[in-house]
Amino acid sequence: MDPRYDIPRRAAAAAGGSGSSANSSPALGAQSRRRKMPPRPADFKLQIIIIGSRGVGKTSLMERFTDDTFCESCKSTVGVDFKIKTVELRGKKIRLQIWDTAGQERFNSITSAYYRGAKGIVLVYDLTKQETFEDLPKWMKMIDKYASEEAELLLVGNKLDCESDRIISRQQGERFASRISGMRFCEASAKDNFNVDEIFLKLVDDILSKMPLEVPNKELSNSVLSLQPEPEVPPELPPPRMRCC
Repeated sequence: MDPRYDIPRRAAAAAGGSGSSANSSPALGAQSRRRKMPPRPADFKLQIIIIGSRGVGKTSLMERFTDDTFCESCKSTVGVDFKIKTVELRGKKIRLQIWDTAGQERFNSITSAYYRGAKGIVLVYDLTKQETFEDLPKWMKMIDKYASEEAELLLVGNKLDCESDRIISRQQGERFASRISGMRFCEASAKDNFNVDEIFLKLVDDILSKMPLEVPNKELSNSVLSLQPEPEVPPELPPPRMRCC
């Protein structure tokens, strides 16, 4: 037989298929459909911004939490950058949008717009650099000017891995945070991955504890974290941030 006529038959066999091939296609189709199903939408959405002076490790904290990576020679952020991370807490799926803002003053006009929609603000200083701690009142003025009164606040002393070079004591950080109504405090190391997950997850968990979790697919509204005792106000610290409790 002329081999030219064998080509259509092969094509027909492939197209028509045998009975066993046809019978197996529904299962394959079901698997394909399962693979293509969209992921479950987030129950809540939360926007967090990280602020602080240049070089304190804001980007490193964000990347350690979102990607579990650390870069020794991280470049300074220009303007703003952000990462997305989805976590599950209290049986709910939470979509976090984390904004990393530049520490240089020339970018303040750009970054100020990101304060308004933030449900949580992480203020970072470098515990080995006195000037980054002295800049905290300046950042608090930015928060008071642009952020919601109900935005949750967290003060982080970063670079705990440089304990031998420490200049700012833990007590100094705790004292500053206790001056601000509702502000939490903790020390961390992005390099050693110490307390990084705890920083963000505890913040989210505290917010969720005040939310009506039975209402799905609603954007997180602000809530007030548990307050710390108010010690006597040192004269060099900024005036209290008046917030509704």
